[in-house]
Amino acid sequence: MLAPVWENRSVSDLLNAPFLASDTASDLFSEPKPSPASLLLMGKGIDLASERGVECDGALPRTSPRDIVERARAARAALGERAFILGHHYQRDEVIALADVTGDSFKLAREAAARPEAEFILFCGVHFMAESADILTSDFQKVILPDLAAGCSMADMANIEQVEAAWDDLIAAGIAEDTIPVTYMNSTAAIKAFTGRHGGTVCTSSNAEVALRWAFDQVGGVEGRGKVLFLPDQHLGRNTAALRLGISLDECVVYNPYRPNGGLTPEELKNARMILWRGHCSVHGRFSLRNVEEIRAKIPGVTVISHPECKHEVIAASDMVGSTEYIIKALEAAEPGSDWAIGTELNLVRRLAQEHPDKNVHYLDSTVCFCSTMNRIDLPHLTWAMEQILAGEVPNQITVDEDDARWARSALDQMLALPGL
Repeated sequence: MLAPVWENRSVSDLLNAPFLASDTASDLFSEPKPSPASLLLMGKGIDLASERGVECDGALPRTSPRDIVERARAARAALGERAFILGHHYQRDEVIALADVTGDSFKLAREAAARPEAEFILFCGVHFMAESADILTSDFQKVILPDLAAGCSMADMANIEQVEAAWDDLIAAGIAEDTIPVTYMNSTAAIKAFTGRHGGTVCTSSNAEVALRWAFDQVGGVEGRGKVLFLPDQHLGRNTAALRLGISLDECVVYNPYRPNGGLTPEELKNARMILWRGHCSVHGRFSLRNVEEIRAKIPGVTVISHPECKHEVIAASDMVGSTEYIIKALEAAEPGSDWAIGTELNLVRRLAQEHPDKNVHYLDSTVCFCSTMNRIDLPHLTWAMEQILAGEVPNQITVDEDDARWARSALDQMLALPGL
């Protein structure tokens, strides 16, 4: 059984732990101190109440030693305007400290495209984000991912061969012509290209409702006969459809690519309005209804705010639901002294607690979980990438196939044409 770490403890408790030190000068240059609480179970077990594949592996990352910090600063200064560094909100603090811009995946891709003078775009995120940046930037620019192992488990849950096979199933069921594909930004370039080829669009967690309404309008509106194939995160699709569009949960089915016909009968496919891909976020999938109930019992009046990639029962029990940017803005506008329990990745929750010491910020989960793939981008990898550029090399360049890039750009352009972006 997975024993709890910091059961219902506030983020201020987490911040005081030596191995969770931020990258202030004193923290970066000091040796980590042993702690009795130090990662009691990170990677020591599996949470059987969570979705498959969401256990936390490995240890919490330590801050980098002084020589790496100094080399990183020197390399960044030497590159100057030749390089533009993008840092996703889930990155560790020492990487964010060097980022020119921080944001979610879509904001960062747009920021990359808005810097045509930068020869090198160093994307401190995960692979699909770097692909989107390559699609939206010019041929002159080179997008670099400091560690090629930084993937996304959600994006990897839908490969193009599986999605093409699923579309064949929709054709066989006679519903493909009434189905519009919508893919989350958290998907590969090949999946975005598939969506573009079939007249669909991309969405973010901020504009999923707008994107779904647009998709349904292509085939008779939300009340019409149309259907949406939503890729690859079932939870964002289900939560948006049920809570924002009024579509019943009975009209949402999950397509499992590892079962014949997705594990669905032709009748189930015909009756569905939302055909959800069987994918999820390995971090947001950890949060449970029990987490919400326990934090409410411990802290009466706490405001629970969750990311829409969480499971439906968590979202239904939350007070506020929104994207990473929405969560950040909510904390900025919050009253001093107010209590918040946040259901999203811990690096961001820690940072919000640091930035808002006048508010009581709590992590919603009862165990510690960082996005392990996002944390593969660390200061040593970023430093190495910058030093390689200074030596005349182009390390870990991310390029998207020309045909895929054209169709993925079509889907992205359709998203950009939606109201609100």
